[in-house]
Amino acid sequence: MKDLVIIGGGPGGYVAAIRARQLGMTVTLVEKEAVGGTCLNHGCIPTKAYYRNAEIMRDLSHAEEFGISIAGLKFSMQQARERKERIVKTLVSGVEKLLADYGVEVVKGNATLLDRNTVAVSGQEIKSGQILLATGSTSASLPIPGLELDGVVDSTSLLQISEVPPRLAIIGGGVIGLEFACIFNSFGSQVTVIEYLPSILNLLDREISKRMGVFLKRQGITVHSSTAVEKVERNGNELLLTAKGKKGELSIPTDLVLVSAGRRPLTAGLNLEMLGIATDDHGFIKVDKNYATTVPGIYAIGDVIGGLMLAHVASEEGITAVEKIAGYSSQIHYNAVPSCIFTFPEIATVGMSEEECASQGIKYRVGKFNFAANGKALTLGETDGLVKVIADEDDVIRGVHIIGPHASDLILEGTMLVKEGVKAPDFVGTIHAHPTLGEVLMEAILDINGQALHLSPRKR
Repeated sequence: MKDLVIIGGGPGGYVAAIRARQLGMTVTLVEKEAVGGTCLNHGCIPTKAYYRNAEIMRDLSHAEEFGISIAGLKFSMQQARERKERIVKTLVSGVEKLLADYGVEVVKGNATLLDRNTVAVSGQEIKSGQILLATGSTSASLPIPGLELDGVVDSTSLLQISEVPPRLAIIGGGVIGLEFACIFNSFGSQVTVIEYLPSILNLLDREISKRMGVFLKRQGITVHSSTAVEKVERNGNELLLTAKGKKGELSIPTDLVLVSAGRRPLTAGLNLEMLGIATDDHGFIKVDKNYATTVPGIYAIGDVIGGLMLAHVASEEGITAVEKIAGYSSQIHYNAVPSCIFTFPEIATVGMSEEECASQGIKYRVGKFNFAANGKALTLGETDGLVKVIADEDDVIRGVHIIGPHASDLILEGTMLVKEGVKAPDFVGTIHAHPTLGEVLMEAILDINGQALHLSPRKR
């Protein structure tokens, strides 16, 4: 009998397996496809590989600003895809070697729970003292006629195409939709985004969302918010989307349609209902503070329990769940989870937004500083955006919101500030190297109390 069977080898499952082995448990990891899950194989890593291609294309398109002339610039989607697949293969191989080095038994196949201690997979039954479900999520569907047509794809299928579509329509203005919008716009597609809600990235601080809308428009990406897609039809060699928005009915001709409508839990075949494992109205598995399900000995983490559906959250939940099984008093600081969006410009946030503070009755103040006033940003030629810091009436930093160059790297410092509940005056005096983008964060924190050094008092 194993100490622990983990179902799902994504960033939650495989990290949990490694931590369990570090704690001395015997572990079997069940995965039906490649280890690394959606993030490594079909999500985070492949899209960031394409994002880098898009970054270079953007840089080259502005090369003349740096005194560089380029003639005959061409982009090969096929070569970009091959590069992406090499990166994924390298990382998958690395995870496989790690698991082997740690002595984790990996079994390929679809798992089914027979009882609270037994998992059936690939014709065998595995007995275990504890079971951890880390099966992740998959693309959600929408009840729109025509989504079954050729040329209508989800994010996984879009990553496999070999040619850049002249026109790309994206249903959904969330994180995945907008990342692909910026990537394919840089590749040369004419991109249209259709969002049902009144604003794109509706979970973000509203000011950041609005600014992103301006930057998308400047790049030539068309966004229709408060717009519902009613149907998709084949019209000769093209697809035709019919939608209804604030200004009436829209007809949007396109060559390819990406459906990016969020994620749903992947639980098919697990026998949750038979075992009495409770789920919520959307199918996500219910867990307590220890990640225990309603069946003793069975735990769940990651996308399959909903909440913050991010790879790094799944990993942290996997580590914490295993440590709790082993008797440790671990916890996750959910108030300080960073979120990064790889658009142009990048967005990164941690902690509370203005709207969240207001809804909870928290009195707050805001400090801001624009990248346009930062020397390093000017030398990079990337001056769009700002850093926005939110502090409560006791000067405790509650939220950091960045839209601008290298936001995904800069957010780490903001995450530490929010996690540790640092007060703005206590951070003042932390010397930031010059010239760096990090100086923008310091100026934004100084601005909370009207002390920003490179901001005119007339603009405060």
